[in-house]
Amino acid sequence: MKRRSFLSICTLFLCSLLLTVSCTQTPSGNAPAGDGGSPVVIGYSSWPGWWPWVIAEQEGLFEKNGANVELKWFDGYLQSMEAFAAGQLDGNTQTLNDTISFAADSTNGQVVVLVNDNSDGNDKIIVTEEINSIQDLKGRKVAVEEGVVDDFLLTLGLEEEGMKREDVEIVPLETGKAAAAFVAGQVDAVGAFPPFWLTALQREGSKELFSSAQFPGAIPDLLTVSQKLIDERPDQVQALVNTWFDIRAFMEENPEEADKILSERAGVSPEEFEKFNEGTRFFTIEDNLEAFSDGDNMKHMPFAAERMTKFMVDVGFIPEGPDLTKIFDDTFVKAYAEQNKG
Repeated sequence: MKRRSFLSICTLFLCSLLLTVSCTQTPSGNAPAGDGGSPVVIGYSSWPGWWPWVIAEQEGLFEKNGANVELKWFDGYLQSMEAFAAGQLDGNTQTLNDTISFAADSTNGQVVVLVNDNSDGNDKIIVTEEINSIQDLKGRKVAVEEGVVDDFLLTLGLEEEGMKREDVEIVPLETGKAAAAFVAGQVDAVGAFPPFWLTALQREGSKELFSSAQFPGAIPDLLTVSQKLIDERPDQVQALVNTWFDIRAFMEENPEEADKILSERAGVSPEEFEKFNEGTRFFTIEDNLEAFSDGDNMKHMPFAAERMTKFMVDVGFIPEGPDLTKIFDDTFVKAYAEQNKG
């Protein structure tokens, strides 16, 4: 799993050629009946807040809501973003920072219509035994996947203590390699998400210094669809949003069955699944309405998006930010809230 990465224009072009073939293949299982048109193809990948989409497929919740949906599982998160940006998917599960990264170069536009969850401890800064405070990181080697969420988390932690990224030695590595470098003793700290922080903690004496739990709203995980889908089939977007809340109801009413379905989809042991689940805060409809609204802290996505954009531009991750007014559409969560008053 390579989660939350940015793709250069050249790589995107080459990968889109390959994906043209792979994404036209029909996934296993039958596409559910819906509005009579072609199935809406939604990509999802290995993150605790996105695994639940499989429940809709297995429990007939798409059909219940009139959603004509074809789920496409990606073993690699990066591949799902490539496919969506290249116009091979109608929607994808991805983070806010990745939506900002890809928005400007996406074939059909990218619009956030639903918040599935916030990382609530599933993104961690893991350190060696002798590091006991953020101040202790000064001058130390910290391995992170540069420009993405755990780099952003590191920056937030440093800033809270009056420090800057320049106060540590950033070792830019893909997250899996970063965790391996930490275990091998090549760096003093690492920023990682599941399952890589489990790897990092295999180093003797290693421990969590801080996590996304200390920064609510910093890492929202989303359902993002194309502007084209919104323009041409808004009823299907609404059906997707409605289905998500039926999924959440199923999880609350059938916890054991839901956990079994999700751990199988994730390909992890029940023990590992429980650890990952603990670090995920699923959003209610009220949480969604708050997240889409304007505000002056990270719990509000418009504010968070501005801060994330500045961070990514400052570190040279993207040349400039997209028009942030075009990447949020709260129409569908508001409609669901109105339909389910009381």
